Amino acid sequence: MKSDSYIYRQTKILNIRGQLMDISTPRVMGILNVTPDSFFEENRFTTETAILAQTEKMLIEGASIIDIGGYSSRPEAEDISIEEELSRTVNAVKLIAKRFPNAILSVDTFRSEVARQAFFEGASIINDISGGELDAKMFSTVASLNIPYIIMHMRGTPQTMKTHTVYENIVKEITEYFQQKISVLQNISIKDILIDPGFGFAKTTEQNFQLLSHLDHFKILRAPILVGLSRKSMIWKTLETEPPDVLNGTTALNMVALIKGASILRVHDVREAVEVIKLYSVINI
Repeated sequence: MKSDSYIYRQTKILNIRGQLMDISTPRVMGILNVTPDSFFEENRFTTETAILAQTEKMLIEGASIIDIGGYSSRPEAEDISIEEELSRTVNAVKLIAKRFPNAILSVDTFRSEVARQAFFEGASIINDISGGELDAKMFSTVASLNIPYIIMHMRGTPQTMKTHTVYENIVKEITEYFQQKISVLQNISIKDILIDPGFGFAKTTEQNFQLLSHLDHFKILRAPILVGLSRKSMIWKTLETEPPDVLNGTTALNMVALIKGASILRVHDVREAVEVIKLYSVINI
């Protein structure tokens, strides 16, 4: 009988528009915020020149995926219209796909229409912070597009999530959340499903560290795990500093995430994350 770890490894192939990506060796997803109000000021790119320059930099440094976000999901961020998000996101996807036609582009959105239009301009992955909770059409849209889908755990909205941090057993409840979502997705023939515990989304600093320490528990779901810890408040609050000063802390926690089973690191700083993966791979824990 094959062990759970063997079965789990066999799921680490993503079909991206017919191109197979092996993530048995972890990959880096580079964050490209095309918003004027991302929590990390140095990662705001709103002009064509800046968008293309940052994309090129991340690809050169080793990013396997570029994740484009036109809606700031930081706590208490402004809720923008779908028209504004479409303008930011779809235009960026179109621009990048034209300049870098071989780049694998992900779109960070909870709106199905943004996902749909971005796909037709060149996006290949949908990264949904709400797991389909904020748009009833998201699951059917992803199924019709036949592309990988990243489900993140969040309660409420970016505007209200700080008020939804009460859990009896956070690891158990998030596991059950993913089990239910994966079952629904599989029943509508969505095959490439990734999970993201949602560090910083409806979780306190203490809860974030509890999740990280138990990240390997989510392997039972047999879905690749994406981790987004980059420069988040759980790091800078603990270190009593600010987002620009926590690259070292981010790197330290990314290594923990890899040891605990992460397949994709979603980061602002690509070169450093690639280096962490290289060192992790040599250690071969």
